[in-house]
Amino acid sequence: RALRSCRRLSKGAFGALRASMTDVLRSPTFLVGTEQQRGLLDEFQRRDQHFTEEYQKNKPLCFSARAYQKTHPGKMTNGHKDADATLASPMLLGVADGVSQLEEFGMDASELPNELLRTCEELAMSQLIPDRPVNPQDSYRGPVSLLKEAYEETESLGSTTVLLAVLDNSTKIHGKLHPMVAVLTIGDCELLMLRRLHGRQSGLQAVFHTEMQRIDGHVQTPLQLARVDERVDPEFDEELALEVIERGSAVHCVSAYEGDIIVLGSDGVFDNLFLDEVVDICNEAMPPPKQGGFTPTQPAVLSQIAKRIVEESHAKSLVGRGGDLPDPPI
Repeated sequence: RALRSCRRLSKGAFGALRASMTDVLRSPTFLVGTEQQRGLLDEFQRRDQHFTEEYQKNKPLCFSARAYQKTHPGKMTNGHKDADATLASPMLLGVADGVSQLEEFGMDASELPNELLRTCEELAMSQLIPDRPVNPQDSYRGPVSLLKEAYEETESLGSTTVLLAVLDNSTKIHGKLHPMVAVLTIGDCELLMLRRLHGRQSGLQAVFHTEMQRIDGHVQTPLQLARVDERVDPEFDEELALEVIERGSAVHCVSAYEGDIIVLGSDGVFDNLFLDEVVDICNEAMPPPKQGGFTPTQPAVLSQIAKRIVEESHAKSLVGRGGDLPDPPI
C-alpha cells in the first residue's frame, strides 16, 4: 500500500520519498475474459467527487511517501512470485496488482504492472512538476489520458488492477491555487484519505475512500487492464484495454491540504482490515501536535505505519478452501 503525506513543495527542490504500499494475503485473482469485460463496461460509471472546502493557503504540494510489501510465508515456501508493483514519486502514487494466474501460461505476471507504473511516473514527472516548462501538446490532461498514454507506450504482456493518485497543483478556484488529488481506479485496489478536520490538534479522520470494482461482486474477478496473446485469450483486442481505461475507470477529484495522509493498498489490505483499524494505526503513530504549526511527518514514521498495516493484514488473513493462500497486501 502506499502511505503518503502531502507536504509543502519547496521552491528549489522537493524530496522524492518512497511510497508505502503494503502486501496482504487473499485468494488468487482470476483473469477476466475479453467478452466478460466488454459486456460489463457499460455498468461502470466514472464519478467525479469533489470536496468543496475553503482553501486558506495557496501553495503547491508534493507527496512524501513510503512503501512496504511482504509475501505471505506460505507463498514463499512454495516459490510464489508476487506480481505487485508500487510507485512513489513527488507528483504521483500508484499500486498495480498483477494477475499471477498468467504464470500458468509461461508469462511473468509482474512485468506489465511494473512497466506500466514506471511509464506513468515518467509522464507525471514531465507534466506535473510546478513551474517546469511543458509543451502544450505534452501538458497534463487528467489521469485517464495519463494512464492511456502510459499503456500505449508499454509492451509487456499481463493483466493488472491499477490505482493512481495524481497531485495536480494547476487547479485554481476564484483565482487562487487549489491543489487537487485525482484518483483513478481500475479493479479492487483502494485509497483512503485522512485529514485533521478540527484543526492541527485534532485526530485524523477519513474524508475520502474509493470503492472496489469487482465483476458481479466476486473477490477473484476484479476489473482489469490487460495485454495478452492467443495463449490466454484468442479474442483479445488492445482497443478493449483502452476502452477499459476510458469507460471503466472510476475517477475522483479531491481537494488536497498540507498534512493530509493517503493510504493506498491492494485488496490484500482492505479485504482484511476495517477502515477504522487503518485510521487507528495512523493516529497511534501520528498523534496530533500539542501546539505549533504543521510539521512534516518523518519518513521513518511512514515506513513504520506501512509495515504495521501489512503485518496486521497478514495476521487477519486466512488460508482458503483447498489450501489456497490469499493475495499478498501492498
